[in-house]
Amino acid sequence: MSFASQLQAVAVCHTPYKQKFGIPRQPGLVSARGYVELVDPFNHADCVRGIEQYSHIWLLFCFHENLAQGWKPTVRPPRLGGNEKMGVFATRSTFRPNGIGQSVVKLHGIVKRKGKVCLEISGMDLLDGTPVVDIKPYIPFSDAIVDAKGGIAHDAPLQINVSFTRDAKEQALGYAKSEDRPDLVSLIEAVLAQDPRPAYKKAKDDAKGYQVALYDLDILWQMDGGNALVTAVIPAQALAKS
Repeated sequence: MSFASQLQAVAVCHTPYKQKFGIPRQPGLVSARGYVELVDPFNHADCVRGIEQYSHIWLLFCFHENLAQGWKPTVRPPRLGGNEKMGVFATRSTFRPNGIGQSVVKLHGIVKRKGKVCLEISGMDLLDGTPVVDIKPYIPFSDAIVDAKGGIAHDAPLQINVSFTRDAKEQALGYAKSEDRPDLVSLIEAVLAQDPRPAYKKAKDDAKGYQVALYDLDILWQMDGGNALVTAVIPAQALAKS
């Protein structure tokens, strides 16, 4: 039996991120909330008994939408402007031989949603629907190494300012009244502050319009003097029909 055939999902992650474009490149950069829903036969409170004593957990997951594209020995990290190559094992590239990723997320507690045992989390960098293959507690004394070297990613990425047109701000505030997305405005600001554009775009004048899918909405935005300007917040199906 191969190693891959022994792996099975223990949970699925539910997040506001409906497409890969716009997802933070590392965990903890955006405090979006989501859920890790345990699946059978692991959908049992006993499987997470005692996990509330930890403030953070590790999620090991599968880059399920990248598997068909395969992998290469070298990749072009966004940190280097997409112009220089590094070995795949020297980066956090999502295109990996076994498609396995890991993220540390903040744990807010155990909840029941639609009969399923779920962990409420925040700070994730996972696409909605991502299969989770393991969950482990984060242990501060061993997992946090204060004098570690971060190579090309030693410091957090620079952020850009985000503003809204009047109409876009009214739209965002209106949709934020739903209990399903109360953090909508702050989430839009945090996601776009990371400047999710391709690395090669960042050193050039850029008049292109962009779209990021959050929850069931499309966020339309463009660059304005080096900052992000949100021009519309509309239901996802509205953009598909236009």
